[in-house]
Amino acid sequence: MDLKEYVTIVPDYPKKGISFKDISTIMDNGQAYKFATDEIVKFAKEVNTDIIVGPEARGFIIGCPVAYALEVGFAPVRKPGKLPRETIEVEYDLEYGKDTLTIHKDAIKPGQRVLIVDDLLATGGTVGATVELVEKLGGVVAGCAFIIELSYLSGREKLQGYDMRSLITY
Repeated sequence: MDLKEYVTIVPDYPKKGISFKDISTIMDNGQAYKFATDEIVKFAKEVNTDIIVGPEARGFIIGCPVAYALEVGFAPVRKPGKLPRETIEVEYDLEYGKDTLTIHKDAIKPGQRVLIVDDLLATGGTVGATVELVEKLGGVVAGCAFIIELSYLSGREKLQGYDMRSLITY
């Protein structure tokens, strides 16, 4: 299945000059969503995954069905103040400013093999911060999986040394 056929390109969103890649048209097609999930599940098995981690919110949409199919847990990564128990946090750079991500302090056990799953790899800031959170907790990043990779934004360079899978590349 060619998943690119199910991605809707939205010109000038969220601002002029941006060509937004909308995966909701993958998700609203049961066969395409299942295919994408199954492809990430295959990769998760290849890298011997113990738990899935996904940053909010689209990482939840992609990661939860993968965790379900593998019968492993899912740990959410969220903005500060959104998780109810003790967390650790990482601050990371944005194009204009900084942001912070958090994870429950007990979400990952030392040595667990973690697959980080998100909808999109762009500059690598979010996934880089997620990698840092996992490693702070003693987890081993088994790999990173994405529906879409925007190769022209060089996010892959920030993840050198990590096993990666992208289902669609622009």
